[in-house]
Amino acid sequence: MSICETLFSFRLYFRFCGPPNKSGCTRSVHTGPCSNISGTEWTKPSGFDTGLKVFNSLTKQKEPLILAREGVATWYSCGPTVYDHAHLGHACSYVRFDIVQRILSKLFGITVIHAMVITDIDDKIIKRSWEENICSTVIASMYEEEFKRDMLSLKVIPPAVYLRVTENVPQIVAFIDRIIKNGHAYTTQEGDVYFDIKSIGERYGKFGGAADSQPEPGSHKRDARDFALWKKSKAGEPYWESPWGRGRPGWHIECSTIASTVFGSQLDIHSGGIDLAFPHHENEIAQSEAYHQCAQWANYFLHSGHLHLKGSVEKMSKSLKNYITIKDFLKSYSANEFRMFCLLTKYRSAIDYSDGSMLEARSSLESISSFIHDTQAYMKGQLQCAPVQEAFLWERLAEAKSSVLKALAEDFDTARAVSAVMSLVHHGNRQLQPSGEGARSPAVFAAIVTYIRDVLDVFGIELHSGSMEGVVEQLARFRSQVRAFALARHESATKPGLYPERIPLLTACDTLRNDLAPLGVILKVFGPSSLTPTVELYPLNTMQIPISTSLILDQIIFPI
Repeated sequence: MSICETLFSFRLYFRFCGPPNKSGCTRSVHTGPCSNISGTEWTKPSGFDTGLKVFNSLTKQKEPLILAREGVATWYSCGPTVYDHAHLGHACSYVRFDIVQRILSKLFGITVIHAMVITDIDDKIIKRSWEENICSTVIASMYEEEFKRDMLSLKVIPPAVYLRVTENVPQIVAFIDRIIKNGHAYTTQEGDVYFDIKSIGERYGKFGGAADSQPEPGSHKRDARDFALWKKSKAGEPYWESPWGRGRPGWHIECSTIASTVFGSQLDIHSGGIDLAFPHHENEIAQSEAYHQCAQWANYFLHSGHLHLKGSVEKMSKSLKNYITIKDFLKSYSANEFRMFCLLTKYRSAIDYSDGSMLEARSSLESISSFIHDTQAYMKGQLQCAPVQEAFLWERLAEAKSSVLKALAEDFDTARAVSAVMSLVHHGNRQLQPSGEGARSPAVFAAIVTYIRDVLDVFGIELHSGSMEGVVEQLARFRSQVRAFALARHESATKPGLYPERIPLLTACDTLRNDLAPLGVILKVFGPSSLTPTVELYPLNTMQIPISTSLILDQIIFPI
């Protein structure tokens, strides 16, 4: 080890353990709410009440969300173990919590400081490297980058910081050493370090696994529930030096160490899939509270429900080989559609995946998109309607705003919020019935569309790019002018009708319209006299609309 590395390790050691006292023991440098270890029940945090309620897995009920700092939420989440492709089960959890974080920040003005660990050393990674005859570092790096690309393709906001396990091993060693000195872990002659469950008494078992049991014959554990903090490396495995010999971190210790590195002794929110509650999160709590010598390390645990293939009771997972990769999924559906699919259920509920459920999500988005475009046509004077019930629509808008806010403040109930938005769309559509000219009320529709767009923005859904819409509208206007010129009839008494030399222009217009449809662009007109069609932009891979090629129908029905 170089002098620089030695100095760095000492600095890390003192960061976590503090300087030794006169007796040679180290002291904790953390003070405040994590200063005593008594008590086993959840304690309502002191701090700033957000006015929101969240379902806390620690208490198995909704609790008021109280943050240590006003307007700031510290948030840690377990990242991927990068040994294979990410699948929809992973995507569901990450997208759901991305939506929750967006709600906190965009709707309720709370700054979310989010840290995530990348597990880049693990038994599965080592096994995969042996199978592929590739260095484990290469395997981990390749799938880490793929995971990040998948998250960006699903429009998941990256955390403030990603931290890799392999880049934090000195911190992990110091963290383990402190737990040993606090009397909550022990070493074996073989070079392993285990957490001592019995040392914390009845404090273990917040999420399950509290029953005492004898270790298996031949095991070096004192209790079957004890778990590895440090594992001696076997021949051919990657290793790091430690006071207990060459080895590598256990599974759970990385999260406690890295969360403490970023946030210190107190964490507002910890999230993950429900499958991680036990043993992973249970063990995180045990070792974190043993290290910090506190009664409550993380104040809230939020868990997302499993994603199942419809008709299966098993969750989607790599071990069961019943998964769909994110890359394959995005060949058939869009990120917006997957977000709507997630929004239609509560984040902590199990969710069934099928083509039918995805088509339901697609249909909801198309209904919203169609309403927005029809509303824009109405506001531009391209769609003539009977006088609308303006006061009624203002009331429905106020009602929707109230319902959405209440739903999202009550444990982020997106299903109820989306239902309120769809109800508003329904009432708006009922007023947009084409008929003769009448008094117009564009302001209320402008307010409704603006609000719907704002809500979708909170959820991370953007129906289309405004700049692209402008380009397409100019193209559609030019096409309409060319088409009108081609449809003009000459006044010849002997042979009335279209000018033969302009027929190719009509064919070109039809070709352009048909070519735009697979790209997610549908052109509409609302009557034979209209020379300015409205434009609808849809996500790619969602077009299932037959295109008419009749020149006569092309003038009076849509799509055109």
